[in-house]
Amino acid sequence: MPLSDAAIRAAKPKQSGRLTLSDGGGLQLWVTAAGSKLWSLAYRFGGKQTRVALGAWPAVSLKDARQLREKAKTLLARGIDPGEQRKQDKVREVAERNNTFNAVANELIEKKRREGKAEKTLRKNQWALGFASQSIGSRPIASITAPEVLAALRKLEARGRYETAVRLRALVGQVFRYGIATGRCESDPTFALRGALTAPITKHRPAIIEPIAFGGLLRSIDGYAGDPTTRLALQLLTLTFVRPGELRNAEWLEFDLDAGVWAIPAGRMKMRRPHRVPLSPQAVSLLQELHAISGHRRLLFPGLRSVERPISENTLNGALRRLGYSQDQMTAHGFRAAASSMLNESCKWSGDAIERQLAHADPDEVRRAYARADFWPERIEMMKWWADHVDRLRQGAEVVSLRRA
Repeated sequence: MPLSDAAIRAAKPKQSGRLTLSDGGGLQLWVTAAGSKLWSLAYRFGGKQTRVALGAWPAVSLKDARQLREKAKTLLARGIDPGEQRKQDKVREVAERNNTFNAVANELIEKKRREGKAEKTLRKNQWALGFASQSIGSRPIASITAPEVLAALRKLEARGRYETAVRLRALVGQVFRYGIATGRCESDPTFALRGALTAPITKHRPAIIEPIAFGGLLRSIDGYAGDPTTRLALQLLTLTFVRPGELRNAEWLEFDLDAGVWAIPAGRMKMRRPHRVPLSPQAVSLLQELHAISGHRRLLFPGLRSVERPISENTLNGALRRLGYSQDQMTAHGFRAAASSMLNESCKWSGDAIERQLAHADPDEVRRAYARADFWPERIEMMKWWADHVDRLRQGAEVVSLRRA
């Protein structure tokens, strides 16, 4: 006679041994002496009688157990051992739990960390992936579809964060491609999303690139009445046009003032390659002045709260605001654009030397793979010329044209 939910609830354990209740078709409920109620399915496969455990009641209800019995019958009809299939299903379930989007994303972040990627970059990656994690983080990566990824990205677009959405699509694509390489998924659904997102409007960092106006900026910096180290930072940023973070985190051990060279280690460069900056006599003079202030410290520009932490980029941008330059006119990063513009306009220096001094990566992968030239002698001369040109602009010399006659 088939079982009922009421009969199962009423079933009591025997004082000794096991109580067996049958539902037919090989499905049984075992009531142990300890009071547990366990489902068991008996069947024949390959001429042998065998059993498979289906779980405990009430976690597995009577309805669930009957569905498992019917599934087993279907497998037997196809020549498949239900017990072996159940073992494989459990292995796959464990694998899926370990192969969620979050698990693969975390592995990718750790791989990048082993490869020496900057912690700041890794934190940004983790922050961005957090937006995707809210929607697809716990899903098995192999089963995530393009519409699911798009839905996660649309949430960012709804908040007007178009650039973040585009960057996240690329980052999510990296996770899927890593999943493909490690055998956790077979395709990257982000390829199907090309063109599906709102293209962000590119905003260039504000910069003063007109020579005469730039000369006025230089004179304003010379008259800066705040902390002298902030003035020196802006002046050095002008002469070296490195990225603000590279200057703010500079350490005295990186400088050889006698040789006139600043060697920035790969770990602090955006492109993760070591970078050398030829120091003009003017830059060396500024560094000597700064050495009298912070030469006994590790950092050139230690912060006020902790000498082990550098000043923030807000310090430099704040100084520009106090000098009367709005955030739409000039930023600390704008010195790079100014130098690049005027060096290129001069037609005195090769584009390769300028790009190498700016520590830009060549967008052409093939060219980048074979480009090993450092252009060091030309860069030394170029940095001296730039420092002299900055002096001319500061003095208010009229610059009719930077081009050679």
